[in-house]
Amino acid sequence: MADQYAHSGDDKRPTEIPAIRWEEPPEGPVLVLLDQTRLPAEEVELVCTDASALVEAIGSLAVRGAPLLGIAGAYGVALAAVRGFDVDEAAASLAGARPTAVNLAVGVRRAHSAYEAALAKVGDVRQAAAAALAAARQLHREDAEASGRMAEHGVALLDELLPGGGHRILTHCNTGSLVSGGEGTAFAVALAAHRAGRLRRLWVDETRPLLQGARLTAYEAARSGMAYTLLTDNAAGSLFAAGEVDAVLIGADRITADGSVANKIGSYPLAVLARYHHVPFIVVAPVTTVDLDTADGASIEVEQRPGHEVTEVTAPQVPVVGGEAGGGIPVAPLGTQAYNPAFDVTPAELVTAIVTEEGAVSPVTAEALAEVCARSRRVTAG
Repeated sequence: MADQYAHSGDDKRPTEIPAIRWEEPPEGPVLVLLDQTRLPAEEVELVCTDASALVEAIGSLAVRGAPLLGIAGAYGVALAAVRGFDVDEAAASLAGARPTAVNLAVGVRRAHSAYEAALAKVGDVRQAAAAALAAARQLHREDAEASGRMAEHGVALLDELLPGGGHRILTHCNTGSLVSGGEGTAFAVALAAHRAGRLRRLWVDETRPLLQGARLTAYEAARSGMAYTLLTDNAAGSLFAAGEVDAVLIGADRITADGSVANKIGSYPLAVLARYHHVPFIVVAPVTTVDLDTADGASIEVEQRPGHEVTEVTAPQVPVVGGEAGGGIPVAPLGTQAYNPAFDVTPAELVTAIVTEEGAVSPVTAEALAEVCARSRRVTAG
């Protein structure tokens, strides 16, 4: 029905600038980030020379997305080690930068453990720093590989649930190469369907208040030549009612032991709409996002972000200065209090399937998730 308003974009390749990379210029190693707060207006890079700069970039959402946060956290530990800073202090500050996203702590812990193990074995800080960097690079490679496998499993699941192709997929927030060492999570599935000629339409939720869908997913879809249409979050219900959505694909920032899914705020309402309209609601995330140590959704610490993100609008090319003072254009009366959780939690019973690099879990149960995690550990150990 809305195809006449769609924009397919030119057949361009995704940005050649990687979301994250390690460089070693003469003045010393640095971590270079594509500043996602400046997209789509301009592609600007941030150079981090220490963990505190990376913590600031994580807090401002210059670098974001569960898998990429894990990679960034690991590189942050390596950066502190290579440059001779306090590694324990850097690891602690990085791990706490965004509490809901479990991948961040996983990446930090992996590089920190590699550093400590090497230090205990050889007693040389330079070799220990090299071990931390090797661990970060390995995690980066593994995430890229996982992205490709998730795409394969996701497309196979779509074809099983929706035989015949012509998929009309609704997605929320941003889950492409900007959040991954590869081509992403949920977006990677849609991209694979597009390349196979089986994607009819990608519906892109604007994703308020920070517009990750409008600014980032639309940016990636346009540069990949995908047929996509942008909608405000509160238009999703009318889209379902019109029968224009075949499946919902989202990512995740944490999946608990019972299968509850924490993802960008606005995901839970989509799950409710999908259930009412008998539309598959599919979560795509690497096994590293599954947190078996957190029992259920009620146990997740949901990040609360500054109110100015809701009460003000900031142009993407004008970076936000300071934590509480937005510096944007006010859209609410001065002094307005804002409720601004970064995430919401969708219970397992509303999730049709969770797609990981080890395959799809459906129905979503604690036992099935535990088995996928165990299988992943066996593969890694092998």
